[in-house]
Amino acid sequence: MKLEILLSCMNQTDESLIRRSRITGNVLMINQCHREEEKTFSTEQGTARIISTTRRGLTCSRNMAISKSNGDICLLCDDDEIFVDGYEQRILGAYEENPQADLIIFKMMGCKPSFPDRVMELKFPKIMKVSSWQISFRRESLIRTGVRFDELLGAGTGNGAEEELKFLMDCRRAGLRVFYVPVEIAEMIASESTWFHGFTEEFFVNRGATTRYILGYPLAVLYGIYYVLRKRSLYAGEITPGKALGAIFRGIRENKIGKQAKIRE
Repeated sequence: MKLEILLSCMNQTDESLIRRSRITGNVLMINQCHREEEKTFSTEQGTARIISTTRRGLTCSRNMAISKSNGDICLLCDDDEIFVDGYEQRILGAYEENPQADLIIFKMMGCKPSFPDRVMELKFPKIMKVSSWQISFRRESLIRTGVRFDELLGAGTGNGAEEELKFLMDCRRAGLRVFYVPVEIAEMIASESTWFHGFTEEFFVNRGATTRYILGYPLAVLYGIYYVLRKRSLYAGEITPGKALGAIFRGIRENKIGKQAKIRE
């Protein structure tokens, strides 16, 4: 099997990000910038392809990478990861040991583990704890089912995040199996978020909109209440629980992403 890293980034002028990330094998870098250009060069143990594009949006970048990828196994990657030595063997080894897996979620150094330290299949609601940069997949499984990231979600859309949840939900609906393997493949480094600017009213409105779009009205209401209660220690200095819940309910009620989806259809 062949592994390919799918690296999403912005405004890069050269290939230094690939070296800084310690990617030594095959990589496809989607560089959203102000030019259209394609480059190919050799890495230590593989090939690097850089596609520079004027298109915008993280989910757009992910989908472009999926459509242009040629690896048997692909791993999503952002510009704030440093890979460990031997990451390729760890990733491919996990697929060899779990042939039933269409997608594998890996462990990241420096991040609090979301799951027990054992191999396990992830279904709803456990997939709600997954971040996009943990996700790897068999390319053939996505090509066969046609599952892609929803471009109404994610950084650059103005609708907030949760694109990985929608993606994994769509994978599950398509019959694909998602597993967690507690193998560390990279370390996350501190960086400034491109979409999170604090626990503002807008954040909670978007949270309500995304959860209704992904989960439907009843579950979104229940999750909104759970989120406000469970995450209170995180937002306490910025907004009151009452205002947070009111904003979430406003996002659920307005259903702006659902309306955008209907227009798209």
